[in-house]
Amino acid sequence: MGWGVCHTAEQLRHGASRPIVVAMFAAYAARIDRDRPLDGLELGERPAPEARPGWTTVKVRAASLNHHDLWSLRGVGLAEDKLPMILGCDAAGVDQDGNEVVLHSVIGQTGHGVGPDEPRSILTERYQGTFAEQVTVPSWNVLPKPKELTFEQAACLPTAWLTAYRMLFTNAGVRPGDSVLVQGAGGGVATAAIVLGKAAGLRVFATSRDEAKRKRAVELGAVEAYEPGARLPARVDAVIETVGAATWSHSVKSLRPGGTLVISGATSGDRPSHAELTRIFFLELKIVGSTMGSKDELEDLLSFCAATGVRPVIDETLPLDRAREGFERLSSGNLFGKIVLTTS
Repeated sequence: MGWGVCHTAEQLRHGASRPIVVAMFAAYAARIDRDRPLDGLELGERPAPEARPGWTTVKVRAASLNHHDLWSLRGVGLAEDKLPMILGCDAAGVDQDGNEVVLHSVIGQTGHGVGPDEPRSILTERYQGTFAEQVTVPSWNVLPKPKELTFEQAACLPTAWLTAYRMLFTNAGVRPGDSVLVQGAGGGVATAAIVLGKAAGLRVFATSRDEAKRKRAVELGAVEAYEPGARLPARVDAVIETVGAATWSHSVKSLRPGGTLVISGATSGDRPSHAELTRIFFLELKIVGSTMGSKDELEDLLSFCAATGVRPVIDETLPLDRAREGFERLSSGNLFGKIVLTTS
């Protein structure tokens, strides 16, 4: 990998050797393919970001994959007229002043950098993403990276871990001693929920179809891990749901009266065969949708990890030019934790 360069006439006249970066290596969506999403993924040179008022360009040191990147390749949240689009929501790197930083990937949340009337979006929907040597975002979206975290660890936090943090502590409203069921151990959000829940004093139960993933969930802090649909020893105060249709009925049946089901994804589909409506209204269950998190919550999450020693679970770290391997593993589900891409 390397940055493409050129020199201005002024530089050449004066013998200047400092290049202007005009191109950079990136992993990007070149086409939308709903049935074979990885066919639309390409690796190669893309234009480097241009300076713009109120925005900051960051040299990416590490970026992590999310299911959002696979959905983008299917055209979910990404329109054809935005192609080619550099993928990647999360990153940690070094800003123009040499500061180590983490990016909050929600653009337009407050109007900073884009104006008050622009709808909220996440990187890769309207603006180029982080799977590149550089990325530019509104300056408001840049946070200091705690020195206790590596670039790879910090790059895992802004989407999956921030989503789990918001699901648990903002939307589920659980407190130390409460019980939580996390569906689908092994995924980025689910893994984060197990680790964060344990650190916050929750009794965490988990499910997975894979025996090795169930064992790993217990090693990370779950009280016990079960096959999907298994009867729990007792009903729980909250369920963290990212799987969707395949686990929905079990999630509803696992809640105590008045309990809360928080859902932030539906990787197995969004149309469960059994909605369990009678159980929901009779037991006065709460169903709460959740997506991402605020900049303040990301700041709290970074501080929480720095202070407690909690660290993201990283399945594998790959150089950016091997991004396709990471996408293939994410698509297969054959992973536990996050896949991180590095540029150095």
